[in-house]
Amino acid sequence: ETASAVVLALTAAELLLRHCVRRLGGVTGDVFGALAETAAVTVLVVLSLG
Repeated sequence: ETASAVVLALTAAELLLRHCVRRLGGVTGDVFGALAETAAVTVLVVLSLG
């Protein structure tokens, strides 16, 4: 259960990173913050639904 939450969090963060690189042409500090928040929220949601 925990491992799947981590895998899903990494997948969500990777998708967001690819989107930001495509749209913005790179990453900024705000993007890194959004990646951390996205990963954390994804883990919490998966664990709460699990």
